[in-house]
Amino acid sequence: MFKTRFLSSVVLVIMMIGGIFAGPAVFTALFMTISLIGMMELYRIYGIHKKTPGILGYVLAVLFDLFLYFGQEDFAHVILICGLILLMAVYVIGFPRYDTNQIMAAYFGFVYIGVMLSYVFRIRAMEDGLILIWLVFICSWINDTCAYLVGILIGKHKMTPKLSPKKTYEGAVGGIAGTALIAALYGFIFKNQMETIVNPPVACAIACSLGAILSIFGDLAASAIKRNHDVKDYGKLIPGHGGILDRFDSMIFTAPVIYWVVEMLFKM
Repeated sequence: MFKTRFLSSVVLVIMMIGGIFAGPAVFTALFMTISLIGMMELYRIYGIHKKTPGILGYVLAVLFDLFLYFGQEDFAHVILICGLILLMAVYVIGFPRYDTNQIMAAYFGFVYIGVMLSYVFRIRAMEDGLILIWLVFICSWINDTCAYLVGILIGKHKMTPKLSPKKTYEGAVGGIAGTALIAALYGFIFKNQMETIVNPPVACAIACSLGAILSIFGDLAASAIKRNHDVKDYGKLIPGHGGILDRFDSMIFTAPVIYWVVEMLFKM
């Protein structure tokens, strides 16, 4: 299992590196695909992955991402409102084919996965995006690694024993501290390449530490959904990890935090 998990991680890292250096267009397409697969995994739980509410959710996510990519943020925001109206229309016209849980799940999946993960490629599209995008992966994957190691070494106090028995408060603190330290070091090393960022080491440390805090909730939220529906993994796409949501669940929360902290507090 460890070998399979490790090899899958290596492949994921290579894909991310390739996507990042291939440019904003390729990276946007990559994360659009990741979002759609993640949405399908969630929709499968509610039985709508091949039905009208789910299909409409996919279409909304694609339109939202395309409007963002072409700089039409106002139209992207319109999609948020029109999407809800259209899904409610499907609910009413097809009544009683779909129940309220399925309609809410369709819209939830669009926002929770499609909209939230769009911040990953939005960071890549920023002026210093080629450097800043790595903060997302530091925040998500370094945090997981540090939290795991600290939890194994000194973890004693369980955070949510019913939801995730292996997570401890010591591990959480270790993950946040480790992430902040690595992010600050990253900011210091590449400060000359972050031309539009005020005080890169501090900016990176604050953005990633806040992201690391919320990544805990992102991870636990995805786990809670699985527990509610007696699902072990969201899928089998990534050997040793499960589905897209099993691997990118924390990134759903970290990417928006990093984007807005950098954009609102540290952008020149």
